[in-house]
Amino acid sequence: MKRGSAARAPVPQVVKDPPSRAISISLPKALRVYARSDMRWRQGCDVTVLRDGAQTYPAMLEAMAAAKRSICLETYILAADQTGDRFKAVMIERAHAGIAVRLIYDAVGSFGLPGGWVEDLRAAGCQVIDFNPIAPWRRRFRLSHRDHRKIVVVDDEVAFTGGLNISNDYAPVEEGGVGWHDMHCQVVGSIVIDLSRMFRRTWLRTGGAYYPPPRLPTSSIGTGSSYVRLIDNTRRRSRSSTRRAYLHVLRAARETVWIANAYFLPDRGLRRAITRAARRGVDVRIMVPGHSDVRVIEFAGLYVLRGLAKHGVKVLRWRGPMMHAKTAVVDATWSTIGSYNFDSMSRFNNLESTVEILDRSVAGTLVTNLQQDFANCNVYDAASWRALPWWLKAIAWLCYRMRRFL
Repeated sequence: MKRGSAARAPVPQVVKDPPSRAISISLPKALRVYARSDMRWRQGCDVTVLRDGAQTYPAMLEAMAAAKRSICLETYILAADQTGDRFKAVMIERAHAGIAVRLIYDAVGSFGLPGGWVEDLRAAGCQVIDFNPIAPWRRRFRLSHRDHRKIVVVDDEVAFTGGLNISNDYAPVEEGGVGWHDMHCQVVGSIVIDLSRMFRRTWLRTGGAYYPPPRLPTSSIGTGSSYVRLIDNTRRRSRSSTRRAYLHVLRAARETVWIANAYFLPDRGLRRAITRAARRGVDVRIMVPGHSDVRVIEFAGLYVLRGLAKHGVKVLRWRGPMMHAKTAVVDATWSTIGSYNFDSMSRFNNLESTVEILDRSVAGTLVTNLQQDFANCNVYDAASWRALPWWLKAIAWLCYRMRRFL
């Protein structure tokens, strides 16, 4: 079987899944101001913040190795390197044990993944889909439509989501990796069902073999302290959901707005909300990579960020290996971890997954991590822009004009 092809059973026409249930809960008054709506928040969840590959990969592999029924893995980048081989070994072992293993990887993000590497998974019984293969002759082919999510769901009981792909780039340097900085999280509770159903929608839409939907999430209260909401942009009408969530909390912020984002090219509406927060006296800090793996975005960011810095926003550029995180904390109460970047690709083209979290304990953990990160940054302000050579300013301006395609 050629790489990029998958065994695709037809979806039975007689089977209809029950509709998603938009559960409304009563959020505490102190938290309600940060939520655009009471709908689809899951109460009583447990959220564990995971930093870098050193914490994320062992937690994911341990959960997958303990799977009793199913493993669903969806990732933008899947590399046939040491890190990818670790995940491959666990998936093959669990498939041999009779566990349903389903994998979606993006054709562009995972470009160069050897066909034989994927065939080993299929031969072991894993079901694999190459999302939107590079095939211009296919009907409705669109190269820019990518699956940028990074999620793992195990037994519909525990899930992981955030910014880490499956690649040595994110592995610790002492383990032979590059040591990119990123953030992920482990979630337990009814929010896991939302992530599971999101994966299944993508699976079926891309031709994956039918399997029964997980149970619908309920409003029952779990043992955790977090209120969590999944922002799913699979459907066209929800494509701007993450942007609207950010706009809401930026307008609601009263004390702090701390954002870490790998590809930070916000549109005018978001820039306006950010600068207005800073003018209200909110402590607004934006952390971006000092040296990006996508240089055109790095240069465009120099132009965008100099405008924010003029209006009182503290801009910090990460030192060292690539900073790939997509997190934010507002007033040490609302936080988010996911795959969503402040760029046009995430806003208009990519499938993304982001969780909103209302829990001061989780927000406090992220604040601690960000404080640690800020100490490893250089401040970028109006003076920094003026000090740049004229030719670099010209490149930054030109790259900014290309922002709609970045």
